[in-house]
Amino acid sequence: MTATDPPPTLRTASVVKAWLTTTDHKRIALLYLVTILGFFVLASLAIAVVRVELLTPEGDVVSAETYNRLFTLHGIVMVWFFLIPAIPTVLGNYLLPLMLGARELAFPRLNLASWYVFVAGGLVALTAMIRGGLDTGWTFYAPYSTRFSEGHVVLTVIGIFLAGVSSIFTGLNFIVTTHQLRAPGLSWFRLPLFVWANYATSVIFVLATPVLGMTLLLVAIERLLSIGIFDPDRGGDPLLFQHFFWFYSHPAVYIMILPGMGVVSEVITCFSRRVIFGYRYVAYSSLAIAVVGFFVWGHHMFVSGQSALGSLLFSVLSFMVAVPSAIKVFSWLATLYRGRIHLYTPMLYALGVVALFTIGGLTGLFLATLAVDVHLHDTYFVIAHFHYIMVGGMVMAFLGGLHFWWPKITGRMYSERSGKVAAIAIFVGFNLTFFPQFMLGVDGMPRRYHSYPDSYTALNVVSSCGAVLLAVGYLLPLVYLLASLRRPRDAGDNPWAATGLEWRTSSPPPPDNFEVQPTVESPAYDYASMPVRIPDWIPEQAARDPA
Repeated sequence: MTATDPPPTLRTASVVKAWLTTTDHKRIALLYLVTILGFFVLASLAIAVVRVELLTPEGDVVSAETYNRLFTLHGIVMVWFFLIPAIPTVLGNYLLPLMLGARELAFPRLNLASWYVFVAGGLVALTAMIRGGLDTGWTFYAPYSTRFSEGHVVLTVIGIFLAGVSSIFTGLNFIVTTHQLRAPGLSWFRLPLFVWANYATSVIFVLATPVLGMTLLLVAIERLLSIGIFDPDRGGDPLLFQHFFWFYSHPAVYIMILPGMGVVSEVITCFSRRVIFGYRYVAYSSLAIAVVGFFVWGHHMFVSGQSALGSLLFSVLSFMVAVPSAIKVFSWLATLYRGRIHLYTPMLYALGVVALFTIGGLTGLFLATLAVDVHLHDTYFVIAHFHYIMVGGMVMAFLGGLHFWWPKITGRMYSERSGKVAAIAIFVGFNLTFFPQFMLGVDGMPRRYHSYPDSYTALNVVSSCGAVLLAVGYLLPLVYLLASLRRPRDAGDNPWAATGLEWRTSSPPPPDNFEVQPTVESPAYDYASMPVRIPDWIPEQAARDPA
């Protein structure tokens, strides 16, 4: 260090300021990555205590009140502060401009503002839940949330409201960027399917999130001013709350899973060395899921007292929304058929998503059937179905995408052997954790109970043991991905020999993404011009990690 160099404290402050004031979409994506991983860890710790409690039939670890607060904390943090924002804000933020051949998102400052609003919402909600012991569940059902709960309901819903505002900012940015900043020659049907998936997700962000915000503000107003909106003792209607809440929260399921489907499409096409089967159908199916998803909210209310005709219509619509989802699964399987499949770590995650999402989707048809849902409603069958879609589908897709684009983001390659071990551990641990819950639900075990009859003990023990293996699988990527940052930049610009504009720039990309804006002359999946086999990244890396 020379005499003219600033002291270390000033250099550190300068670096921190640069990150906190950046408008670079790549840095903002990394800020989101650190933030949502923090929320994920907190939500996982809460549910770990729940699984420890369920090892024995007696409620001997925590009280019933603490148990309610733990699964409420887990549900709220996991849904609104991890599952919904994870892929759009991290992978979407980082990759969308690169895939479109753009230098930046359309509104860079709005992008930074979305992160600040998101962090503010998370801190407000966490403070309210931890200090106030919220026990409403993540659904905030009235009238319990509007009058009876002693937790800090108002502060918590304000935090979730702010997270919704952040989602709207992100959705607007993605929509305008996709319409206005595409590279020359990049027509709509040359777009990567990851872009299509995030575009459809952004439409849901913009159209559905205001309904959630309105609903949560009405809960706060009723609680503060004792105005009868949802509480029947005050002249309100609790079913009105459910209609409002599920009008958003069912499309929110597709907010969570649609970007993951886009990741799977990218990974499978790369590692099977084949053009995606039925490109246009897959692209249109993303939009179809977004549109039809707005009309199926009532299938959450089959036992709530809504009319028989209404339940019948929602049942039919719930079956209809399975069609575009099935199109994606069949497209992935057809792409794999006769493909030259390379089982690298991202591909293992993608195949895991296909398997787990298929199970989750098929069990959803059971819940869409009126007579069956009456028996399965509010049982562990619903818990298992939800987690097969959200955790099995979305979290594995997020990890698959993170592994796929990690060399592009960092310029470094992780341990392939460790990656495969983690992917297999997560897949096995997940099934051990949640498949027994299908059987518990069929046997009639209700959710949200901290004690249960002895007959349910064996399956709950298997589920809790599986959660241990699942936790190990989640910790492994954190270890070897961080360890890869200590290596030299050894991945090259395109280690997977993939197509797409993001692979035409350096790894990691420069501040403006491209020295010269690229021109697109072929579809996004032009594997005809690419080598059949994926080359070794670097001889030294292959020798160091032969797996």
